[in-house]
Amino acid sequence: MSLRIHNDHNRFKDIVRGRIKQNLKDYIKKGEFISKQGNDKITVPVPRVELPQFRYGSRSQGGVGQGDGKVGDPISASPDQDAGQASEAGSESAEHSLDVEVSLEELAQMLGEELELPRIEPKGSRRIKNQKLKYNGVHTVGPEALRHFKRTFRNALKRQISTGTYDPKNPTVIPVREDLRYRSFKSVEKPESNAVIIYMMDVSGSMGEEQKELVRIESFWIDTWLRRHYDGIESRYIIHDAMAKEVDRDTFFHTRESGGTMISSAYRLCADIIAKDYPSQDWNIYPFHFSDGDNWSVDDTRLCIGILREQVLPHVNQFSYGQVESPYGSGQFIKDLRDSLKSHQAIALSEIKDKDGIYGSIKEFLGSGR
Repeated sequence: MSLRIHNDHNRFKDIVRGRIKQNLKDYIKKGEFISKQGNDKITVPVPRVELPQFRYGSRSQGGVGQGDGKVGDPISASPDQDAGQASEAGSESAEHSLDVEVSLEELAQMLGEELELPRIEPKGSRRIKNQKLKYNGVHTVGPEALRHFKRTFRNALKRQISTGTYDPKNPTVIPVREDLRYRSFKSVEKPESNAVIIYMMDVSGSMGEEQKELVRIESFWIDTWLRRHYDGIESRYIIHDAMAKEVDRDTFFHTRESGGTMISSAYRLCADIIAKDYPSQDWNIYPFHFSDGDNWSVDDTRLCIGILREQVLPHVNQFSYGQVESPYGSGQFIKDLRDSLKSHQAIALSEIKDKDGIYGSIKEFLGSGR
Protein backbone atom coordinates (compact mmCIF):
# COMPACT_ATOMS: atom_id res chain seq x y z
CA MET A 1 0.00 0.00 0.00
CA SER A 2 2.86 2.37 0.88
CA LEU A 3 4.51 1.77 -2.50
CA ARG A 4 1.23 2.30 -4.30
CA ILE A 5 0.66 5.65 -2.58
CA HIS A 6 4.23 6.66 -3.40
CA ASN A 7 3.70 5.84 -7.09
CA ASP A 8 0.41 7.77 -7.15
CA HIS A 9 2.06 10.75 -5.52
CA ASN A 10 4.88 10.75 -8.08
CA ARG A 11 2.34 10.46 -10.89
CA PHE A 12 0.42 13.42 -9.49
CA LYS A 13 3.62 15.49 -9.29
CA ASP A 14 4.39 14.64 -12.92
CA ILE A 15 0.93 15.82 -13.97
CA VAL A 16 1.31 19.07 -12.02
CA ARG A 17 4.77 19.58 -13.53
CA GLY A 18 3.29 19.11 -16.99
CA ARG A 19 0.62 21.71 -16.28
CA ILE A 20 3.25 24.19 -15.09
CA LYS A 21 5.31 23.66 -18.25
CA GLN A 22 2.21 24.29 -20.40
CA ASN A 23 1.84 27.73 -18.80
CA LEU A 24 5.56 28.40 -18.35
CA LYS A 25 5.64 31.23 -20.88
CA ASP A 26 3.09 33.16 -18.82
CA TYR A 27 4.98 32.60 -15.57
CA ILE A 28 8.24 33.82 -17.10
CA LYS A 29 6.63 37.18 -17.88
CA LYS A 30 5.78 37.86 -14.23
CA GLY A 31 7.98 40.53 -12.69
CA GLU A 32 7.14 39.71 -9.06
CA PHE A 33 9.62 36.80 -9.06
CA ILE A 34 12.61 39.17 -9.37
CA SER A 35 13.01 39.50 -5.59
CA LYS A 36 13.48 35.73 -5.25
CA GLN A 37 16.87 34.06 -5.14
CA GLY A 38 18.43 30.59 -5.02
CA ASN A 39 16.10 27.87 -3.76
CA ASP A 40 13.34 30.28 -2.76
CA LYS A 41 9.89 28.85 -3.29
CA ILE A 42 7.49 30.66 -5.60
CA THR A 43 3.77 30.09 -5.93
CA VAL A 44 2.32 29.49 -9.37
CA PRO A 45 -1.37 28.92 -10.17
CA VAL A 46 -2.16 25.60 -11.85
CA PRO A 47 -5.60 24.54 -13.11
CA ARG A 48 -7.14 22.06 -10.71
CA VAL A 49 -5.82 18.59 -11.41
CA GLU A 50 -8.04 15.53 -11.30
CA LEU A 51 -6.57 12.08 -11.77
CA PRO A 52 -8.49 10.11 -14.44
CA GLN A 53 -10.71 7.29 -13.17
CA PHE A 54 -13.46 5.01 -14.46
CA ARG A 55 -17.04 5.72 -13.45
CA TYR A 56 -19.80 3.19 -13.73
CA GLY A 57 -23.13 4.15 -15.32
CA SER A 58 -26.45 2.40 -15.61
CA ARG A 59 -26.86 -0.25 -18.28
CA SER A 60 -29.91 1.60 -19.63
CA GLN A 61 -27.78 4.47 -20.88
CA GLY A 62 -27.16 4.73 -24.60
CA GLY A 63 -23.76 3.93 -26.07
CA VAL A 64 -21.26 6.25 -27.66
CA GLY A 65 -22.95 8.78 -29.98
CA GLN A 66 -26.48 8.07 -28.76
CA GLY A 67 -29.01 10.82 -28.11
CA ASP A 68 -30.48 13.90 -29.72
CA GLY A 69 -28.35 16.49 -31.43
CA LYS A 70 -26.83 17.51 -34.71
CA VAL A 71 -23.31 17.50 -36.02
CA GLY A 72 -21.49 20.56 -34.70
CA ASP A 73 -23.69 21.13 -31.64
CA PRO A 74 -21.57 21.94 -28.51
CA ILE A 75 -21.55 18.99 -26.13
CA SER A 76 -22.00 21.31 -23.16
CA ALA A 77 -25.20 22.86 -24.52
CA SER A 78 -28.46 21.57 -23.06
CA PRO A 79 -31.39 20.70 -25.36
CA ASP A 80 -33.19 23.85 -24.19
CA GLN A 81 -30.21 26.15 -24.81
CA ASP A 82 -29.24 27.39 -28.23
CA ALA A 83 -25.61 27.03 -29.26
CA GLY A 84 -23.66 30.19 -28.50
CA GLN A 85 -26.30 31.48 -26.03
CA ALA A 86 -24.74 32.69 -22.79
CA SER A 87 -25.94 30.92 -19.67
CA GLU A 88 -27.43 32.88 -16.80
CA ALA A 89 -25.97 33.06 -13.32
CA GLY A 90 -26.45 29.83 -11.44
CA SER A 91 -25.51 28.00 -8.28
CA GLU A 92 -22.85 25.76 -9.80
CA SER A 93 -19.24 26.12 -8.61
CA ALA A 94 -16.70 27.22 -11.21
CA GLU A 95 -13.34 25.52 -11.79
CA HIS A 96 -10.62 27.06 -9.65
CA SER A 97 -6.86 27.03 -9.96
CA LEU A 98 -4.54 25.29 -7.53
CA ASP A 99 -1.59 27.21 -6.07
CA VAL A 100 1.55 25.08 -6.25
CA GLU A 101 4.91 25.90 -4.71
CA VAL A 102 8.03 25.22 -6.77
CA SER A 103 11.60 26.37 -6.32
CA LEU A 104 13.27 28.77 -8.72
CA GLU A 105 15.74 26.02 -9.57
CA GLU A 106 12.89 23.69 -10.61
CA LEU A 107 11.30 26.41 -12.72
CA ALA A 108 14.65 27.16 -14.37
CA GLN A 109 15.05 23.46 -15.16
CA MET A 110 11.61 23.40 -16.79
CA LEU A 111 12.57 26.50 -18.76
CA GLY A 112 15.65 24.72 -20.08
CA GLU A 113 13.61 21.64 -21.00
CA GLU A 114 10.93 23.61 -22.83
CA LEU A 115 13.43 25.77 -24.74
CA GLU A 116 15.71 22.72 -25.28
CA LEU A 117 18.65 24.65 -23.88
CA PRO A 118 21.89 22.65 -24.02
CA ARG A 119 24.24 22.10 -21.14
CA ILE A 120 26.78 24.90 -20.85
CA GLU A 121 30.25 23.68 -21.86
CA PRO A 122 32.70 25.40 -19.48
CA LYS A 123 36.04 26.62 -20.78
CA GLY A 124 39.22 27.52 -18.95
CA SER A 125 42.17 25.53 -17.75
CA ARG A 126 41.64 25.96 -14.02
CA ARG A 127 39.12 23.82 -12.22
CA ILE A 128 38.35 23.96 -8.52
CA LYS A 129 37.66 20.52 -7.04
CA ASN A 130 35.82 20.41 -3.74
CA GLN A 131 35.54 17.33 -1.58
CA LYS A 132 31.94 16.35 -1.04
CA LEU A 133 30.49 13.56 1.11
CA LYS A 134 27.96 11.45 -0.75
CA TYR A 135 25.70 9.19 1.32
CA ASN A 136 25.22 6.04 -0.69
CA GLY A 137 23.84 3.31 1.57
CA VAL A 138 22.90 1.99 4.99
CA HIS A 139 25.07 -0.39 7.08
CA THR A 140 24.64 -2.30 10.33
CA VAL A 141 27.73 -0.68 11.89
CA GLY A 142 28.99 2.87 12.11
CA PRO A 143 29.47 5.89 14.38
CA GLU A 144 26.53 7.09 16.45
CA ALA A 145 26.64 10.46 14.70
CA LEU A 146 25.54 8.70 11.50
CA ARG A 147 22.79 6.57 13.00
CA HIS A 148 19.79 6.36 10.66
CA PHE A 149 16.98 6.96 13.16
CA LYS A 150 14.07 6.13 10.83
CA ARG A 151 15.57 2.82 9.71
CA THR A 152 16.52 1.94 13.29
CA PHE A 153 13.04 2.73 14.61
CA ARG A 154 11.37 0.81 11.78
CA ASN A 155 13.48 -2.29 12.43
CA ALA A 156 12.78 -2.15 16.17
CA LEU A 157 9.05 -1.72 15.56
CA LYS A 158 8.92 -4.64 13.12
CA ARG A 159 10.83 -6.86 15.55
CA GLN A 160 8.55 -6.04 18.49
CA ILE A 161 5.39 -6.60 16.42
CA SER A 162 6.64 -9.93 15.05
CA THR A 163 7.63 -11.18 18.50
CA GLY A 164 4.40 -9.97 20.13
CA THR A 165 6.14 -7.58 22.54
CA TYR A 166 4.61 -4.42 21.09
CA ASP A 167 1.78 -3.01 23.24
CA PRO A 168 -0.49 -0.52 21.39
CA LYS A 169 -1.70 0.79 24.77
CA ASN A 170 1.88 1.55 25.76
CA PRO A 171 3.57 2.16 22.36
CA THR A 172 7.17 2.16 23.54
CA VAL A 173 9.73 1.11 20.95
CA ILE A 174 13.21 0.28 22.27
CA PRO A 175 15.90 -0.62 19.70
CA VAL A 176 18.41 -3.34 20.46
CA ARG A 177 21.80 -3.86 18.86
CA GLU A 178 20.48 -5.81 15.87
CA ASP A 179 18.03 -2.98 15.02
CA LEU A 180 20.65 -0.28 14.62
CA ARG A 181 21.34 1.09 11.15
CA TYR A 182 23.93 3.68 10.08
CA ARG A 183 24.39 5.87 7.02
CA SER A 184 27.40 5.03 4.87
CA PHE A 185 29.19 7.54 2.68
CA LYS A 186 32.12 8.06 0.39
CA SER A 187 34.17 11.14 -0.44
CA VAL A 188 33.85 12.32 -4.03
CA GLU A 189 35.45 15.19 -5.91
CA LYS A 190 33.00 17.74 -7.24
CA PRO A 191 34.48 19.83 -10.09
CA GLU A 192 33.48 23.46 -10.26
CA SER A 193 34.00 26.03 -12.99
CA ASN A 194 34.59 29.70 -12.46
CA ALA A 195 31.99 31.90 -14.15
CA VAL A 196 31.00 35.54 -14.07
CA ILE A 197 27.98 37.29 -15.58
CA ILE A 198 28.32 41.00 -16.34
CA TYR A 199 24.93 42.66 -16.81
CA MET A 200 24.71 46.05 -18.50
CA MET A 201 21.50 48.05 -18.82
CA ASP A 202 20.71 51.33 -20.55
CA VAL A 203 18.82 53.54 -18.08
CA SER A 204 18.72 56.66 -20.25
CA GLY A 205 15.65 58.80 -20.84
CA SER A 206 14.60 56.89 -23.97
CA MET A 207 14.25 53.72 -21.89
CA GLY A 208 10.80 53.89 -20.31
CA GLU A 209 9.64 51.84 -17.33
CA GLU A 210 8.12 49.22 -19.62
CA GLN A 211 11.47 48.69 -21.38
CA LYS A 212 13.39 48.53 -18.11
CA GLU A 213 10.92 45.98 -16.79
CA LEU A 214 11.57 43.75 -19.83
CA VAL A 215 15.30 43.93 -19.14
CA ARG A 216 14.92 43.12 -15.47
CA ILE A 217 12.70 40.10 -16.10
CA GLU A 218 14.91 38.62 -18.80
CA SER A 219 18.10 39.28 -16.81
CA PHE A 220 16.55 37.55 -13.81
CA TRP A 221 15.76 34.33 -15.71
CA ILE A 222 19.12 34.28 -17.51
CA ASP A 223 20.81 34.62 -14.13
CA THR A 224 18.66 31.85 -12.64
CA TRP A 225 19.42 29.51 -15.55
CA LEU A 226 23.18 30.07 -15.55
CA ARG A 227 23.37 29.54 -11.79
CA ARG A 228 22.15 25.98 -12.35
CA HIS A 229 25.35 25.26 -14.31
CA TYR A 230 27.97 26.92 -12.16
CA ASP A 231 28.59 26.77 -8.42
CA GLY A 232 29.71 30.01 -6.84
CA ILE A 233 28.97 32.09 -9.94
CA GLU A 234 29.74 35.80 -9.66
CA SER A 235 27.54 38.58 -11.01
CA ARG A 236 28.52 42.19 -11.76
CA TYR A 237 26.03 44.91 -12.64
CA ILE A 238 26.54 48.04 -14.76
CA ILE A 239 23.99 50.75 -15.54
CA HIS A 240 24.65 53.56 -17.98
CA ASP A 241 23.23 56.65 -19.58
CA ALA A 242 25.89 59.05 -20.82
CA MET A 243 28.16 57.64 -18.09
CA ALA A 244 28.50 54.06 -16.83
CA LYS A 245 28.86 52.93 -13.25
CA GLU A 246 28.92 49.62 -11.42
CA VAL A 247 26.08 49.04 -8.96
CA ASP A 248 24.80 46.26 -6.73
CA ARG A 249 22.09 43.80 -7.71
CA ASP A 250 19.28 45.65 -5.94
CA THR A 251 20.13 48.96 -7.60
CA PHE A 252 20.33 47.28 -11.01
CA PHE A 253 16.86 45.79 -10.73
CA HIS A 254 15.20 48.87 -9.22
CA THR A 255 16.98 51.98 -10.55
CA ARG A 256 14.92 54.79 -12.12
CA GLU A 257 17.61 56.98 -13.70
CA SER A 258 17.42 58.95 -16.96
CA GLY A 259 19.66 61.02 -19.23
CA GLY A 260 21.54 60.71 -22.52
CA THR A 261 23.11 57.58 -23.98
CA MET A 262 26.75 56.68 -24.58
CA ILE A 263 26.96 52.91 -24.85
CA SER A 264 30.76 52.96 -25.13
CA SER A 265 30.99 53.98 -21.47
CA ALA A 266 29.43 50.64 -20.44
CA TYR A 267 31.61 48.59 -22.80
CA ARG A 268 34.76 50.31 -21.60
CA LEU A 269 33.86 49.59 -17.96
CA CYS A 270 33.00 45.99 -18.84
CA ALA A 271 36.38 45.53 -20.56
CA ASP A 272 38.19 47.03 -17.56
CA ILE A 273 36.40 44.64 -15.15
CA ILE A 274 37.34 41.63 -17.30
CA ALA A 275 40.98 42.70 -17.62
CA LYS A 276 41.35 43.42 -13.90
CA ASP A 277 39.40 40.62 -12.21
CA TYR A 278 38.63 37.80 -14.64
CA PRO A 279 41.49 36.37 -16.74
CA SER A 280 39.89 34.53 -19.63
CA GLN A 281 42.04 31.41 -19.21
CA ASP A 282 40.46 30.83 -15.79
CA TRP A 283 36.96 32.24 -16.12
CA ASN A 284 33.82 31.63 -18.16
CA ILE A 285 32.65 35.16 -18.93
CA TYR A 286 29.12 36.15 -20.02
CA PRO A 287 28.45 39.86 -20.65
CA PHE A 288 24.82 40.81 -21.35
CA HIS A 289 23.85 44.27 -22.56
CA PHE A 290 20.29 45.55 -22.89
CA SER A 291 19.29 48.82 -24.57
CA ASP A 292 16.68 50.33 -26.87
CA GLY A 293 19.36 50.83 -29.54
CA ASP A 294 19.47 54.60 -29.34
CA ASN A 295 23.12 55.66 -29.08
CA TRP A 296 24.52 59.20 -28.83
CA SER A 297 26.35 59.28 -32.14
CA VAL A 298 27.74 57.24 -35.02
CA ASP A 299 31.24 57.90 -33.67
CA ASP A 300 30.33 56.35 -30.32
CA THR A 301 28.89 53.30 -32.08
CA ARG A 302 32.19 52.85 -33.95
CA LEU A 303 33.99 53.12 -30.62
CA CYS A 304 31.67 50.43 -29.16
CA ILE A 305 32.43 48.07 -32.03
CA GLY A 306 36.15 48.62 -31.58
CA ILE A 307 35.99 47.86 -27.84
CA LEU A 308 33.96 44.72 -28.46
CA ARG A 309 36.21 43.45 -31.24
CA GLU A 310 39.52 44.10 -29.47
CA GLN A 311 38.87 43.98 -25.71
CA VAL A 312 35.73 41.95 -25.05
CA LEU A 313 34.93 39.27 -27.65
CA PRO A 314 38.38 37.61 -27.60
CA HIS A 315 38.01 36.93 -23.87
CA VAL A 316 34.40 35.87 -23.34
CA ASN A 317 32.34 32.74 -23.87
CA GLN A 318 29.64 34.88 -25.44
CA PHE A 319 28.64 38.53 -25.58
CA SER A 320 24.85 38.96 -25.73
CA TYR A 321 23.03 42.11 -26.79
CA GLY A 322 19.27 42.39 -26.30
CA GLN A 323 17.40 45.32 -27.83
CA VAL A 324 14.00 46.23 -26.42
CA GLU A 325 11.49 48.07 -28.55
CA SER A 326 10.88 51.66 -27.47
CA PRO A 327 8.82 54.47 -29.03
CA TYR A 328 11.67 56.85 -28.23
CA GLY A 329 14.67 54.78 -29.36
CA SER A 330 15.95 54.62 -32.93
CA GLY A 331 16.75 50.90 -32.74
CA GLN A 332 19.80 51.43 -34.96
CA PHE A 333 22.45 49.92 -32.69
CA ILE A 334 21.57 46.25 -33.29
CA LYS A 335 21.73 46.83 -37.06
CA ASP A 336 25.23 48.28 -36.72
CA LEU A 337 26.34 45.29 -34.63
CA ARG A 338 24.97 42.88 -37.23
CA ASP A 339 26.74 44.66 -40.06
CA SER A 340 30.09 44.90 -38.28
CA LEU A 341 30.28 41.70 -36.17
CA LYS A 342 28.00 39.22 -37.93
CA SER A 343 30.89 36.84 -38.65
CA HIS A 344 31.99 36.64 -35.01
CA GLN A 345 30.82 33.43 -33.33
CA ALA A 346 30.99 34.78 -29.76
CA ILE A 347 28.15 37.28 -30.18
CA ALA A 348 24.41 36.74 -29.85
CA LEU A 349 21.82 39.36 -30.80
CA SER A 350 18.15 39.42 -29.92
CA GLU A 351 15.23 41.83 -30.37
CA ILE A 352 12.64 41.90 -27.59
CA LYS A 353 9.42 43.62 -28.63
CA ASP A 354 7.38 42.94 -25.49
CA LYS A 355 7.02 40.49 -22.60
CA ASP A 356 5.95 37.76 -25.00
CA GLY A 357 9.35 38.12 -26.67
CA ILE A 358 11.32 37.30 -23.50
CA TYR A 359 10.79 33.56 -23.93
CA GLY A 360 12.28 33.40 -27.42
CA SER A 361 15.06 35.84 -26.55
CA ILE A 362 16.33 33.57 -23.78
CA LYS A 363 16.50 30.78 -26.35
CA GLU A 364 18.51 33.01 -28.72
CA PHE A 365 20.97 33.89 -25.98
CA LEU A 366 21.45 30.49 -24.33
CA GLY A 367 20.67 28.08 -27.15
CA SER A 368 24.28 27.79 -28.34
CA GLY A 369 25.54 26.23 -25.10
CA ARG A 370 28.70 28.34 -25.03
